[in-house]
Amino acid sequence: MAIILNHTIVPARDKEASARFFAHLFGLEYRGPSGHFAPVRVNDTLTLDFDESTSFEPHHYAFHVSDEEFDAIFQRIEAAGIVFGSDPWHLENRQLNDWNGGRGVYFRDPNGHLLELMTRV
Repeated sequence: MAIILNHTIVPARDKEASARFFAHLFGLEYRGPSGHFAPVRVNDTLTLDFDESTSFEPHHYAFHVSDEEFDAIFQRIEAAGIVFGSDPWHLENRQLNDWNGGRGVYFRDPNGHLLELMTRV
């Protein structure tokens, strides 16, 4: 059996606002809180469980997406006026990267977490 990541906890100052932000940008559904968490199902095997926290270090979350998904998500990033960059050291250069023959972009969520989209791994 392959090892598959089932869920991870994403610390947030406002778990529901963070879940809505992520779900909107990624074109996913947020159905509201479930127990202690504000979960967003990313795919059949992964859920991000947003959890309220007052103190945490920013995390890095990287997502391999199709070209079509990249286009749709990137369009929402630009429409929301979110600052983005081509790599973690240049988060405000408003450029994409072309690593491994694909496209990639980095941006921060409202909690300071670094989100990465890539079309090739």
